[in-house]
Amino acid sequence: MKKYLFLFTLAIFVFSCTNLEEEIREDITGDVAGELVEVSSLLNAAYEGLRLPYQDQSRFWAAQEHTGDAAMGPTRGPDWDDNGIWRSLHNHTWSPTHLFLSNTFSELLQVVFNTTNILQFEPSPEQAAEARFLRAFVMLSVVDGWGQVPFREAGSDLLADAQVLQPAEVVQFVIDECNDIMGTLPDGPAHRANKDAAKVLMMKAHLNKGAYINRTDPSFDPADMNRVIALADDLINSGKYTVAENYFDNFAPNNDQISTENIFTGLNEGGTNSGNVRSRWFCTLHYNQHPSGWNGFTTLSNFYDTFEESDMRRGADYEGMTEVSGINAGFLVGQQVGPMDTDGDGQFETDANGNLIISDLQDRNGNPLAFIPEVAIQESGSNLEVTGIRVVKYPIDYNNGDNVDNDYVFYRYGDVWLMKAEAAMRNGDNATALDMVNTLRTARGASALGAIGADEMLAERGRELYWEGHRRTDLIRFGKFLDAWQEKPGSGSERLLFPIPATSLASNPNLKQNPGY
Repeated sequence: MKKYLFLFTLAIFVFSCTNLEEEIREDITGDVAGELVEVSSLLNAAYEGLRLPYQDQSRFWAAQEHTGDAAMGPTRGPDWDDNGIWRSLHNHTWSPTHLFLSNTFSELLQVVFNTTNILQFEPSPEQAAEARFLRAFVMLSVVDGWGQVPFREAGSDLLADAQVLQPAEVVQFVIDECNDIMGTLPDGPAHRANKDAAKVLMMKAHLNKGAYINRTDPSFDPADMNRVIALADDLINSGKYTVAENYFDNFAPNNDQISTENIFTGLNEGGTNSGNVRSRWFCTLHYNQHPSGWNGFTTLSNFYDTFEESDMRRGADYEGMTEVSGINAGFLVGQQVGPMDTDGDGQFETDANGNLIISDLQDRNGNPLAFIPEVAIQESGSNLEVTGIRVVKYPIDYNNGDNVDNDYVFYRYGDVWLMKAEAAMRNGDNATALDMVNTLRTARGASALGAIGADEMLAERGRELYWEGHRRTDLIRFGKFLDAWQEKPGSGSERLLFPIPATSLASNPNLKQNPGY
């Protein structure tokens, strides 16, 4: 910020020196500037500012999923090497110069700055509440990843170094903010800050509080767990939400209309104005599928094997996608099918009735395109294009080009349900926890568990929330993040936090590099 202020001042100086007849006005006061600012535009820009750090496949989602046990970006011969930037996430060998992590940190803090800035321009009470919610939401993400959050009060001196809040301070700030704005926030819709989203944010703060304060040995205060339960009960008893009959409706192109679970989402307007949800299928699909993907990311076979075959979350045909592409929602394994352009004219073949002909697909070498569970973090040989089980969590939008209509899911009811179950378990009420987990499993088509403990709870959160950007947080809270798993060795405790970028350390001496970096 100091750099930009300097450049702005320099630009004014240069302009005044090269336009000697120009009168420099000194009568533009803060009040006058406030009259020129349209707060609704600033607020809409703040919402859109969530898109890059959360929806892009290389930002917070990568930090949460590629560092966990359910996603990996293998290097496939010469493809997807990128100087090891993906491998380092899975192997927990990232450095302070890791570009994706550095960009994520900066872009999240830009949202914090922009939402604070809104508060200086006399927003309405509801606009102020929305801005404060977005700020608190992002601040919890920053403390989750980096353990410290630069922060300025509205109207503070931009030339002064921002104070830096520590984990306990951030958690309390988030809780206090949500309580203070709760009565002013709107009731909906899901793509705007709303009362129920604030309740989920508080649940997240209370549930992860002990892990944020002491990552190597988290503790869980019964009072915090009781608060999680009470907030969950508010949402459960409201009658607004039910477990979706079709799990993948929560992520579909028209999820804003058909999901019965989504509580807080990022708005994407089909055909006109969207973030990068499309990356969730492009990053994993093969070049010869429809659409032609990037043949990149996979899940790991050990994670896939935790699903029962009857579990709908494992995969199912999805209307509006499977019949035109051969692609099912969920995990893709085995021989893949799809429309084919056999004569190379750029058009898919159709039958006499004009329907696409769905046939077995091949890889670029003419071999069957059959995805296999086995995958290495560095692949070589003749099967580069088929290793690894692929994931399509968001049903593909075939109607809107690159500006897809799937709203990005931040918070939904399935997560609320499992957070309450976990809080009950941590308070010693395993009977309630088991009943809640089994209720959800039954709705998803899975068989009931006979008992519940920490390992079973973590596994169920993995099955319910895979590839939604929660896995790293969950693994840390359950004390499993440093373990060795498929294609990853054990890692040191410094990996419980990401490094503060060097540019941020240089610009604010109140920031301190995290241990081990």
